[in-house]
Amino acid sequence: HSQLTEEGVDAAAMSSNFTSREERRRKEELDEARKAGLAPAELDEDGNEINPHIPQFMAAAPWYLNQNKPGLKHQKAFNLTAEEGGDWYKRGVKTFQATKFRKGACENCGAMTHKKKDCVERPRKKSAAKTGKNIAADELVQDQIALGFDGKRDRYNGYDAEDYGRVVDRYEKAEALKAEVAKRRELERAYRKANRDTAGDVPANAGDGDDASDDDASGSDSDDDAKAADADAEGFMEVKKRVRSAGGGASMTVRNLRIREDTAKYLRNLDLSSAYYDPKTRSMRENPTPQDDPSSQFALQFQGDNVTRKTGETEGFERLNRHAFDAYQKGQEIHMQAAPSQAELLYKQFKEKKEKLSGVTKDAILAKYGNAAATEPAPEGLLLGQTEGYVEYDRAGRVIKGQERATAKSRYEEDVHEQNHTKVWGSFWQAGRWGYACCRSFQKNSYCTGKKGLDAADAAADLMKENLAAREAALEAKKRGEEEEAAAREANEGGADGKGKKTKNPFDAKKDVWGGDVAEDVRLDPKKLAEALRREDAKGSEGGDDERKRGYNVSHEVDVTEEDMEAYRMKRQRKDDPMNAPDAGTDGYDMV
Repeated sequence: HSQLTEEGVDAAAMSSNFTSREERRRKEELDEARKAGLAPAELDEDGNEINPHIPQFMAAAPWYLNQNKPGLKHQKAFNLTAEEGGDWYKRGVKTFQATKFRKGACENCGAMTHKKKDCVERPRKKSAAKTGKNIAADELVQDQIALGFDGKRDRYNGYDAEDYGRVVDRYEKAEALKAEVAKRRELERAYRKANRDTAGDVPANAGDGDDASDDDASGSDSDDDAKAADADAEGFMEVKKRVRSAGGGASMTVRNLRIREDTAKYLRNLDLSSAYYDPKTRSMRENPTPQDDPSSQFALQFQGDNVTRKTGETEGFERLNRHAFDAYQKGQEIHMQAAPSQAELLYKQFKEKKEKLSGVTKDAILAKYGNAAATEPAPEGLLLGQTEGYVEYDRAGRVIKGQERATAKSRYEEDVHEQNHTKVWGSFWQAGRWGYACCRSFQKNSYCTGKKGLDAADAAADLMKENLAAREAALEAKKRGEEEEAAAREANEGGADGKGKKTKNPFDAKKDVWGGDVAEDVRLDPKKLAEALRREDAKGSEGGDDERKRGYNVSHEVDVTEEDMEAYRMKRQRKDDPMNAPDAGTDGYDMV
């Protein structure tokens, strides 16, 4: 891999807002190397790798976030609120039970939490204020609960599941009582049957016919009930599921109509490229086993849900719609949705006329040419079909003469190798591109070079890596040489002056005063900044101190603070701003 590192580029970018041409070129080369996989990916504050293919407008953070380190934190939501709790108003909670009437309490019940006009208790004949007895307890005065959008509309907020326990207990008692009555009836029925069987002189069908029929009905009912009881006991016929209803849904017991010995739709063909199964609707529209014999028992069990579209009255309804559409196209006033009864009646009349006409035509043809099928059957070869192709086979089933009809695999050509390739186009994929697996070429219809092409590609990649490494080493050596020359020049200048001091560059002082590189740890005093802004306003209104009016021999040191510099930046006029032009329109808003 390349020896380009992100520390050098990031350090240069953070040390100064201005980047030189060399730094920008190095940064572009580093980005290209990252995209090509030759350099390690950039890491964010948490140590996670950043995808080099992310566009710049997504990776760059807004200026007002002051995000100096790279990352994608500015793309995440920042105003997430905590989920609301299940708080609700407490009902029926009492706090303090007084024994005598208190001043300021409710005159009716004696509670301190409300007045007489707000009391919900039945008006007493003798109020608690007069008797001083049966003082009601104080209610709990709860603070206002702040609920959000979902909390206000939660129909189960404050619902206590234990309140529903009384309904469940009553239902269980009723079911137990029903089971006890059914068991008693079954014992009585079995006792009568046993007594009838032990009495040998009384036949089974003797006595009143009504009694015998009642016994038979009761016997059949008992058998059915016993079977149902066994099935319920085994739990095969009950399925607990959630049923959607207008009241919000309830857990119910529904009958399971599927036989458990049947094979599920999604288990008939485990091939991933077979018919699609939708788990939400439990439907498989296509046939999962199209290659099987349609007459086999397994294939007849399920042939896809689309088969049901052509069964029953579906085909008749489609023919009715087609007839109504054709009749409307020919000028008849008929519409299937507007007048369905009229459309059905007209279609019925049309079918009767068509059958009558077809019968007349058939009789005319038979009367003229006769019916050969009625006298003797057609030859078997004619019924099974004939072909002009001659094919001769041997005992092993191999073709000796002729050509056997080939089975069409696809409507497109397959396994077509061109330009000396041994693999088809699309058999190789790398870095988002398709190619040939034999030579790993990404150019379609290119000539195959085989193993030599693979070796040449690997050598080219290695050469690119070596060139990048050599270029980086040369840049480092050049930079090191420049630093050594600068150090030697400074040493020579210091020796010539006879002092070890370093001469101060006057341009550096001007750069510090008028805002070249601003340090990141600058802290502005609000009071000093307000005073500096006031001085800038006074200078702009009164003209201020003009440098040209100062005497020639007058010299004084001007101490410019960071607050003065910030006030100058805020108050200066930007002539190159198109929104600040006098002819920009209605205060510049026409360009927004």
